[in-house]
Amino acid sequence: MSSAELQQVIAELFRMRGDSLYGGEAVTQLEHGLQAALLAEQAGAPPSQILAALLHDVGHLLHDLPADAPDQGVDDVHEQLGYEWLAKHFGPQVSEPVRLHVAAKRYLCAVEPEYLATLSAPSLQSLQLQGGPFSADEAAAFQRHPFFRESVDLRRWDDQAKAVGLRTPDIEHFLDFVSSECLQRSREEVAQ
Repeated sequence: MSSAELQQVIAELFRMRGDSLYGGEAVTQLEHGLQAALLAEQAGAPPSQILAALLHDVGHLLHDLPADAPDQGVDDVHEQLGYEWLAKHFGPQVSEPVRLHVAAKRYLCAVEPEYLATLSAPSLQSLQLQGGPFSADEAAAFQRHPFFRESVDLRRWDDQAKAVGLRTPDIEHFLDFVSSECLQRSREEVAQ
């Protein structure tokens, strides 16, 4: 799939399913993704991280579970769905932080007691479905992951990306990064 085609697929996913509310929060899936991407861009993150921020919850757009699945005690494993979809199109610099952003929440709850107090009610609910805070051994193992830092950064942008009415660039602004990341993946495949 060309980068232009991939841009269209992503835009269509958000057009078709991005207007749903983001997990009990007061913003839509699209607003949440755009805010996370903007935070990454404002932090000077590389294109791969900006895309990971935009697409970190793409798994929510891919499954057919009801919006109230967490209320029914169901973890939608959106991080795994998103990872699997993204890994088909991008390298690990995009897909791995997405796969790990839930683990990063569990990590931060374990190592920063004040972090847990900042989580919204829907985030606390999903935390319990996702296994709760890491144990000390799990946290130590997570710190050794090659994409540890990127996933923690993504998690922090994710947590902040819930501001009602925040103005952001439109999705096309962030989709411009798809071309550079597709090119990077092609270079990595050739090098192998």
